[in-house]
Formats: sequence, structure tokens, C-alpha cells
Amino acid sequence: MKKSLYSIFALIAMLVAFTSCEKDEVQNTATMEAAGEWHVTFAALDENGEVYDDDWFGDGVYNIATSNTAANVPNKMYIIDNVNSFVPYQVEVDLDLNNLTFKATDAKNLYGPGNYEEVFEEDTPFGDKITITDGKIIKNGYTKPNGIKVDYIEFYISFSDDVLPEMMGINTKYKVSGFRYTGLVEDE
Repeated sequence: MKKSLYSIFALIAMLVAFTSCEKDEVQNTATMEAAGEWHVTFAALDENGEVYDDDWFGDGVYNIATSNTAANVPNKMYIIDNVNSFVPYQVEVDLDLNNLTFKATDAKNLYGPGNYEEVFEEDTPFGDKITITDGKIIKNGYTKPNGIKVDYIEFYISFSDDVLPEMMGINTKYKVSGFRYTGLVEDE
């Protein structure tokens, strides 16, 4: 009798162990094709929209991220630069996932406006609203020096109340372009 009770308990324990090992299937985000970390440059444009200076702020490469929103829908994504650019920004853009294009008009900067205090010693807020035009991601559109093809990103960005273009005689929008971060040492 004891032997059969032990066998029954052992069988029940094994069933519980096997059913508790089931794993939920991991789902991708709705914007997976467009999401990632990017190494980009921030170029100033002249009055004709041509690149005037391809490293306008003299900082070299910036890191930005693209990601799904909290709603995780395929037609919206965030563009985030919270560390490197002259004004931190996070903006929700309209996304056409089929064509990998995106845009935003007078979208709220979710970080809030920046200011020119550090640069010009005056507390002038700017960048509360952001406009992004001609945004696109091109699969394998960039070839790195080692021959590896990676995705390319490009868009034009402007910030509300940005006095820098008028002061410096440049276009009111900047060109942001670069490639998807691969995790390789050469990307650092």
C-alpha cells in the first residue's frame, strides 16, 4: 500500500513539474522592424536644404533609439535622444511600418523644452514642440567600413522656438542620419 501511495505521489509530482515548466511564447513588439539603437550625426542645413555642416555641434556621433509606444501599435513609435544631443527629446511619430517611413508635426517633446542657458548664458526655453519630416529606414541601406550591411535611418528635425538657426544663418531644420547599432566593437 505504501509503495502504491509513493508511486501516485511521484506521478503527481512529475505532472506538476512538467506543467509548471511550460513557458509563455515571447511576443515581438508591433514596431520591431523599425525599433533599435542608432548611431547618427546631426547636420546643419543651408537655406536651400543642403548640408552646410555635417557635424554642426562638433560632437561626432549621437546615439538615439526608436521603440514602440506603451500602446504597442504598429502605426506609432518613439524617437528618443535623452543623452547626447543639444536638447534631449522624446517624440511620438506616426509610422508607416510597411514602407518604414515616419513623421510628426508639432509633436510634444516628452522631455519638455530645453534651454540655451549653457550655450548662450541666457535662459531661453526651446524645443517644446518637435516636427519630423521625411523620416525613413532603409533595410541594409548602409555599408560599414568592414563591408557589413546594416539598416540606415534618416530624418529632418526642427524644434519650436529654436533661435540658433536665425542667429547662425542656417535652415530651421537639421538632418539626422546614421546606421543601426550592431553591438560590434567598431560601432563603439
